Amino acid sequence: MSIDSAKKTVVFTPSGKRGRFAIGVSLLTCAHALGVDLDSICGGRGICGRCRVGIGEGELAKYGIISTADHLEPVTPPEKLYAAREGLGRGMRLACHARICGDIVVDVPPESQIHRQIVRKRAEARSIDIDPVIRLYFVEVAKPDMASPSGDFERLAEALETQWDIFLGGIDYGVLCTLQDVLREGEWRVTVALWKGSQIVRLWPGFHDVAYGIAIDVGSTTIAAHLCDLASGDVLGSCGLMNPQIRFGEDLMSRVSYAMLNGGGGAELRASVRQGVNGAITSAAAEAGVAAEDILSLSIVGNPVMHHILLGLDSVPLGTAPFALGTASALDLRAGEIGIDSVKTNACIYVLPCIAGHVGADTAAMVLSEGPHLEENICLLIDVGTNAEIVLGNKDRLLAASSPTGPAFEGAQISHGQRAAPGAIERVRIDRQTLEPRFKIIGSDLWSDEAGFARGSAKTGVTGICGSGIIEAVAEMYLAGILSADGVVDGAQGQKTRRIVSRGRTHGFILHEGRITITITQSDVRAIQLAKAALYAGARLLMDKLGVEQVDKIVLAGAFGSTIDARYAMVLGMIPDCDPEAVSSAGNAAGTGAWIALLNQGARAEIEEVVKSIEKIETALEPRFQEHFIAAMAIPHQSAPFARLRKFVDLPAKKTAAVGKPGRRGRTRRV
Repeated sequence: MSIDSAKKTVVFTPSGKRGRFAIGVSLLTCAHALGVDLDSICGGRGICGRCRVGIGEGELAKYGIISTADHLEPVTPPEKLYAAREGLGRGMRLACHARICGDIVVDVPPESQIHRQIVRKRAEARSIDIDPVIRLYFVEVAKPDMASPSGDFERLAEALETQWDIFLGGIDYGVLCTLQDVLREGEWRVTVALWKGSQIVRLWPGFHDVAYGIAIDVGSTTIAAHLCDLASGDVLGSCGLMNPQIRFGEDLMSRVSYAMLNGGGGAELRASVRQGVNGAITSAAAEAGVAAEDILSLSIVGNPVMHHILLGLDSVPLGTAPFALGTASALDLRAGEIGIDSVKTNACIYVLPCIAGHVGADTAAMVLSEGPHLEENICLLIDVGTNAEIVLGNKDRLLAASSPTGPAFEGAQISHGQRAAPGAIERVRIDRQTLEPRFKIIGSDLWSDEAGFARGSAKTGVTGICGSGIIEAVAEMYLAGILSADGVVDGAQGQKTRRIVSRGRTHGFILHEGRITITITQSDVRAIQLAKAALYAGARLLMDKLGVEQVDKIVLAGAFGSTIDARYAMVLGMIPDCDPEAVSSAGNAAGTGAWIALLNQGARAEIEEVVKSIEKIETALEPRFQEHFIAAMAIPHQSAPFARLRKFVDLPAKKTAAVGKPGRRGRTRRV
């Protein structure tokens, strides 16, 4: 038996870093060897608890691990002592003492990371009319009188009618139970919070002049929350955190599969995402200096799978045709109904409507944010993620579809890929003559060839490459002649640079040499080609359905979409040809749409009506999708001329080259 065969595979999520290690090695040692961002300040004594990790059960099949039986040695005495003293959490271990004895997937939670991941999701500023669904009213209530006996609630209702011309519809039972005490504490002066102008949902003694709301975007990768003053619309605090569900699988279908194949899997997924939402609310409230229980109103958006899991609906039907939703309608709920316990149980929740089985409330929110239904021009909206949502059209007609791009754009399936965290390469340039690369990493403003880069990056190091970095790297390789139009790394370029290296029957390009050597491999290029072809094919299919050959503007949305350089996206052929000046980033458009719905009740009626008119296109059922997909595998495209892009970027001319092994009859192909 070889030495390596005695080693075991260890994979860390969410970074995706992996390696093989000898039995008995601690997880902390494995993490440090791989450059995983895992904290520990007690020198591995099991005292600080900073290195707590979980076992990523939901990711096993993805990494080729069949079982986790006997994956770790038994819990050690120091771990037992720490658990007794501080509490460790179910399924959690201390990485400094947990030693491997089998293949394993290890989940590094955010609180155990030295550098918290950067989640670039913040509400975007825009002008809207402030008309929240909850408003405050200060009233003076008549004291009880023996001459005209009536209940406290009836006298409060009379005061609202007399002083505000409001005809009360009801009062939440929990609030009713506090009414008598609040009236007397306030000496018959109270502030009332009314939902939709008729239902009392909160009372304060005396005068109270502020009410809070929070808009939440539940993404498959991240959860973003924006807390604001309902009266002014000002965002007071924001939070972006990793969706705890990621340990069950990076893509949505992995999570649906987990629910299908594991008894109680659906309940685990539901508890996990609700934990994440509650955590986001608490963090945003802490940033704003607001008590979470003072949040009265919530608006929530999410893709169909997240939407269903959070609401407690069955997500399994979304995994197979015809991808039937439990409900597509907008919902008015109370926090206690769906396990949101970081706020009062009667806090009012509005869930935006879904569009189709693979096009959810987050896409509806993107439409509300960007307003294509109000425009004359043909607009293409794309929320770039593991499952891209696409909307095309204008005020006359809107179509929507989803396209299965996979997680490559977020760094998964890439040999040195990682999420956007300090140390990740995010910008790349390659000299056209020397083929020497230079790059920027997250956490430094300097390019790698600038003085001071080594010193400035010493704290984080160069740890991998994130989505925007891999897109620019592949596009630059094409522009520099390292890649052919069909995505093949040209080994002949090795005569010009030592950075072209042989990898068996293929070649790779060394982007960085250091503690971690980062190479763009042929497999990496293929993963990006597959993802970009799916994205382009979805957009092109909608253009066919709408009967247009070009679009007037393109909006890239989402945490990842906001980091993409539009020109590189078009060089790759991710998106249809368009004037680069007409391509923009909307940031977290879904979060912005949720924010608008939170602050303006008229916007809720607007998006509910618009969603009814959107035509849903199922890419899986469209034969032309596959045709477009195959043509889009070429860079930038097999046949589309990209004439508008060529005005701004010098694209390599297509050429025919002979290929074939020496001594054999060669053949030609378009490259």
